[in-house]
Amino acid sequence: MKKLTTLLLLLVVIAVAIYAGSPYYTAYQLKKAYDGKDGATVAAAIDYEQLRPSMKTQLTDKFANTMGQYLGVAQLGGEPLTQAANEFIMQAVDGAITPENIEQLIDTQGQANTATKELAAAWAIASNQVDLKTLIRDMIIQRGDVNAVVKNQMQQMMAKQATQLEQQAAQGTDSEKPTLSYCGINCFTISGQVKSYPITIKMQRQGLIDWKIIDVVLP
Repeated sequence: MKKLTTLLLLLVVIAVAIYAGSPYYTAYQLKKAYDGKDGATVAAAIDYEQLRPSMKTQLTDKFANTMGQYLGVAQLGGEPLTQAANEFIMQAVDGAITPENIEQLIDTQGQANTATKELAAAWAIASNQVDLKTLIRDMIIQRGDVNAVVKNQMQQMMAKQATQLEQQAAQGTDSEKPTLSYCGINCFTISGQVKSYPITIKMQRQGLIDWKIIDVVLP
């Protein structure tokens, strides 16, 4: 009887260890896949239905904060400018956050295609990286043709971001030991540096020991 009790206790301890340690193993597998340019493994670990809305919210909120800092731009462009920028953000996220694009991005270690450039441009515009003086001037010259002005800014930022992405991919460094921590019984975060950019990945438990990436906190 004593042996049976000991065995049962041992099995419980093992089960708890597997349950508690499962996100650490997933993080190890993801790091291994990233280092080995195994894009398929990373792409398969993402819950796209949760990640896309989160990234859209982050970027549109950033853009709203940017607009709030420049009342002249907001008053001149108003709602049409916000709508045009937000539409571009939505399109950029939908185009870039796909299994195919994530796999290609990991496989090539940062060589940007059009979808990735558009997402980088959307992040730059939302994060106050645009030339606002030029934006105001162009809106005045084009007499309020907001869509034309925003499109022009997007093209300029895509070209700029493409160069920066290539340089960052070549020169940026990655964290050797990311910070791993629980944020709840079914929530786990991985924080570190990817190509010199600080980044936090949030995972959610799927079942007992499986985990999926549901959010990426943008810098």
